[in-house]
Amino acid sequence: MSREAGRPGRVTAVVSAGLAAAAARASYAALTRWPPGGQATWTRTNHRGEPVTLLEGPAAAAGAAAAAISPGMTPRARGALVVAALGAGVFGGYDDLEGSGDRRGFRGHLGALARGEVTTGAVKIGGIGATGLAAAALLGGSPVDVAVNAGLTAGAANLLNLFDLRPGRAVKVILMASAPLSAAAPGGANAVAAPVGAALALLPEDLGERAMLGDAGANALGAMLGVAAAASLRRPARIAVLAAITGLTAASEVVSFTKVIERTPPLRWLDMLGRRPGAPALTAPHAAPGPAAAAEPAAEDMSRGGFRCGARSWGKAHQETTPRAAPSGQ
Repeated sequence: MSREAGRPGRVTAVVSAGLAAAAARASYAALTRWPPGGQATWTRTNHRGEPVTLLEGPAAAAGAAAAAISPGMTPRARGALVVAALGAGVFGGYDDLEGSGDRRGFRGHLGALARGEVTTGAVKIGGIGATGLAAAALLGGSPVDVAVNAGLTAGAANLLNLFDLRPGRAVKVILMASAPLSAAAPGGANAVAAPVGAALALLPEDLGERAMLGDAGANALGAMLGVAAAASLRRPARIAVLAAITGLTAASEVVSFTKVIERTPPLRWLDMLGRRPGAPALTAPHAAPGPAAAAEPAAEDMSRGGFRCGARSWGKAHQETTPRAAPSGQ
């Protein structure tokens, strides 16, 4: 594609990102002013003993979904992005608010299901899987393409959630993933514009530890990245990306991403970029002081293995929470 031919697409991508950013900020302002169910429903206490809100996630999902309908993509791709954002966001939000944290990871939730116990995490696994299949069906293609695209959507939703363990980390992963996708495919920039714009708009809240993406935001934006890859890349590239997602997800069962980042100076520098100073050491307890906090495992252990469940299993050093703490200082 010539430089001149690519200019309209780049302009459209910038416009889409701007619309997503504006919609996400407007949604966040409205939700924090009129929170459904009251502030206490969405407020948690982080490792510093400070209140943070879960409302960043719904705002990011809504803003990205609103901007996904902008021109620059086929109607099928736009529909798939909206379905991915709303479906993954709803199921992630359900787990955010209703999950107990008693079961963690795919093995925990599916093991409980095998014993006849339906956890919120199991509901989310099934719901995001169905969301991925619906988005893939909208994109169309052969049965192989639908299967690969469904895996990309659901897998990316889960993987981004695994990286959402420190302030701003998930947004940085979005930016790093979107750059090669934009360069590799003519329509890639348009496809990633909405999640990138929404994530960047709310990055100050995340880095400032005033709010968290939570499952609702991380699952929604991750699913949209998966759809962007599905809509933009050729089949061999999509299969390669799906293999990478599968490999990283499997690795998360036995390897702590946070420990790897902490031990790798360039990754640690990037991870700390823009964050508040004085973060606790990796081995320190992350929850607010108290008997319940002392009994809980480290943040990375709580989230390792995939879908997290509920307020007691955020797995975020900046966002490890106690259930529905009363808001203070917010």
